[in-house]
Amino acid sequence: MSTFWSGFVIVISLGMIAACLWLLFANARGAPGETTGHVWDEDLREYNNPLPRWWFNLFVILSAFGVGYLVLYPGLGNFRGWLGWTSTQQLQQNLDTLTARRKAAFAALAGKDIPALAQDPGARTLGRAVFLNNCAGCHGADAQGAVGFPNLTDDDWLYGGSPEAIVATITHGRNGVMPPIGVGLSPEARQALLDFVPYWSDPALDPAKREAGMKQFALTCAPCHGADGKGNKILGAPNLTDDIWLFRGGRAGVEETIMKGRQSAMPAWQNVLTPDEIRVVAAYVYSLAPHPVPPAAAAPAPATPASAP
Repeated sequence: MSTFWSGFVIVISLGMIAACLWLLFANARGAPGETTGHVWDEDLREYNNPLPRWWFNLFVILSAFGVGYLVLYPGLGNFRGWLGWTSTQQLQQNLDTLTARRKAAFAALAGKDIPALAQDPGARTLGRAVFLNNCAGCHGADAQGAVGFPNLTDDDWLYGGSPEAIVATITHGRNGVMPPIGVGLSPEARQALLDFVPYWSDPALDPAKREAGMKQFALTCAPCHGADGKGNKILGAPNLTDDIWLFRGGRAGVEETIMKGRQSAMPAWQNVLTPDEIRVVAAYVYSLAPHPVPPAAAAPAPATPASAP
């Protein structure tokens, strides 16, 4: 702020306080019942009724408080106040305190792998906070996704649901592309796919349509989705044999995908989140989806008591 504008702010601020005090004291003279001397319509008089003393004193105290505040804290142009307080300094102190708390919380989780963190209530709480602040905008607060954004609470994973795959997805991001293959197919080929792919898991599907669809699928789609249609986690190609669809399913949704293609992107978070934050949010996501219990974690069979000799 320039010297001129700093002086302008100082003069206006202190001048307004002085003017309020002058107005207050100027109207405090006189005793109740006295008139100001103004008379209208022969007998209508204006009385001078000063403020009650407690109210008057309250105004004086507030004015003194305002002056004291401006002396101690910034508010008079470039004058920083005797205490030297600034909002930037206060913000930095708050950030430093928060950072120290977060470091202490993450230090307690050091050395644990993702499955272990997924079982730790404190780690899940930290991971959920990171998720809500950074991931919920796409995947939803309940992590169940939306059209074009995967549901993270089921066991259907485009790139794999292992701890390593989840960490890699969060760290480096993903880019999925489905080319518009329909424009290069004959009407008969498109019809064969549309009569089969949306109804892959339907046991009532006409065998003739299934056979024709499988033949066309092997020629057109199998290189990415696999000969069995169960997808390819290396490419991020989805499983087409279940009822889970990233984009709209059904005949209309599949036709739109075939004709127009699809493109989706998961941004990389390695430059936004710290490695500790990536680990806890990966653990939180891992905890949401069902996972088979490893053999080592299964409860041991009860020992058979030895029979008496």
